Amino acid sequence: MTLRALRRAVALVFALLLCVVRYWLLRVRGPLTMEQRGQWGHACGKPIMAALGIKCGVVGKAPAGGLVVSNHLSHLDILIYGNALPCFFVSKAEVAGWPFFGWMSRTGGTIYLDRGSRASAQQVAAKMEERLTGPLAVVLFPEGTSTDGSKVLRFHSRLFEPAIASGAPVTAASVRYILSDGTPERELCWFGDEPFMPHLWKTLGTAGFSAEVTFGEPRVYTDRRTAAAQTQEEIEAMRAGGVLTVQ
Repeated sequence: MTLRALRRAVALVFALLLCVVRYWLLRVRGPLTMEQRGQWGHACGKPIMAALGIKCGVVGKAPAGGLVVSNHLSHLDILIYGNALPCFFVSKAEVAGWPFFGWMSRTGGTIYLDRGSRASAQQVAAKMEERLTGPLAVVLFPEGTSTDGSKVLRFHSRLFEPAIASGAPVTAASVRYILSDGTPERELCWFGDEPFMPHLWKTLGTAGFSAEVTFGEPRVYTDRRTAAAQTQEEIEAMRAGGVLTVQ
């Protein structure tokens, strides 16, 4: 396990350096547009996922824009969704300060939310509404935290409002982790007070790790609470292996 983790750690360093080189090759032509930043993040997804040894499968069609809402299992979800489609993320403010990965998220156009600040929530909503008029999706984890995957926590509806106000479609999506040896998904979830680096090291040493993203159909809602409730039900059905028909 340690040898595998070391080998992948080296590969990860090279993958991250490749992302830096790609950024500066774009940057020398002038300041990047928001769309270019989202596309850059998407291009970085594949080499980073390969370095981590994570295979990613997609069920359904990734939306071309609008709001994507998903359950949340760990920091890996950002890489997984970034690999699945060009997009922006709404993330907790602490991510901006993470070594290197914070720079990547800032460069990729992540919108940061200070969860204890009402003013921050208003600023985030305004930025989301602006981005939702563009060609790339905005990905939101409305549980507000990552979990052990045993259940989907109640969705907070407040940040659905930018999609309601702009008339942007909302797409429910689920992510699940699958380990080839039958190890429970919970073992690779990042939740509670577990530090970042030990979880990353555990990921690097894990064999047979696959992630599966399932996209539902985009829908336009007129009420944020209805949007939150229905997308949560849809994601719960995806996680259970069923299909929920939303009227």
